[in-house]
Amino acid sequence: MKTARYLVPNDYMADPAVHVFDGKLYIYPSHDRESGIPENDNGDHFDMADYHVLSMDNIDGAVTDHGVALHVKDIPWAGRQLWDCDVARKHGKYYLYFPLKDKNDIFRIGVATADRPEGPFAPQPDPMRGAYSIDPCVLEENGEHYLYFGGLWGGQLQRYHGNKALESAALPADSEPALPPRVARLADNMLQLAEAPRPVLILGKDSKPLAHGDAQRRFFEASWVHKYRGKYYFSYSTGDTHNLCYATGDSPYGPFTYQGVLLTPVVGWTTHHAIVEFKGKWYLFHHDSVPSGGRTWLRSLKVVEMEYLPDGAIKTIEGGGA
Repeated sequence: MKTARYLVPNDYMADPAVHVFDGKLYIYPSHDRESGIPENDNGDHFDMADYHVLSMDNIDGAVTDHGVALHVKDIPWAGRQLWDCDVARKHGKYYLYFPLKDKNDIFRIGVATADRPEGPFAPQPDPMRGAYSIDPCVLEENGEHYLYFGGLWGGQLQRYHGNKALESAALPADSEPALPPRVARLADNMLQLAEAPRPVLILGKDSKPLAHGDAQRRFFEASWVHKYRGKYYFSYSTGDTHNLCYATGDSPYGPFTYQGVLLTPVVGWTTHHAIVEFKGKWYLFHHDSVPSGGRTWLRSLKVVEMEYLPDGAIKTIEGGGA
């Protein structure tokens, strides 16, 4: 059994996106803080206001905090809540994709740019056209970049159908297909979408979409995509049932076939993660709320080595929660 390591014992950070740039690990987490807002299903207690960038030369070495890379006060269209982000590199420039509520309390996805992986990042004056909801994740494949996004409840994905905003939120019936995350190829300038977002279908072994009522397996939030032995692995959180699950497919667009649980529930309501290969081994970065005494909105970053089985399945990691 691999032992997880806490990375930033003196601060509360969560929702890690992790990449290797020039032989070094860079971690892009959200930054939890005491907000004084009671916990609710809309996530109003997650009142994060900035991003720090962390780096590591070795998985068991020191963690460098490069300080504030982007603050909500520097974003022209900002309302509140800088949630999970991700970063991509193209032609030596770094692009940070972030969800943020606008002044009408609607989540948009913005872009900020930097000349160094640690930032600081300068935001674009407006959010991306055509993107919505939360939890952006970027996959690079053969020089193209694909943006995945979406999250239920506080993430507002249930407010959209066919990429159009609904007059009122609508969740499927339990027997109907679950709401899928979205994916779209990014434009060459990395600042806009090159196409309309498509649904990312997650299928059972019977080739049918997972149902909304299949709460132990269906998508809720926290998209992450990586590639292993020619297969695309789409991993995600089931939200209110607290699993990290994964599905595999042959295209960045999917469909993806459900394979199993990657991480069982942790202490704390949310589960969010990144998967990365570093120096010949694979690692799962995630968080839990153990150091804060189980308070959902104060989470701490962790990393643990991940193992593949000979058939490409991922060995389930025990999260240690209820």
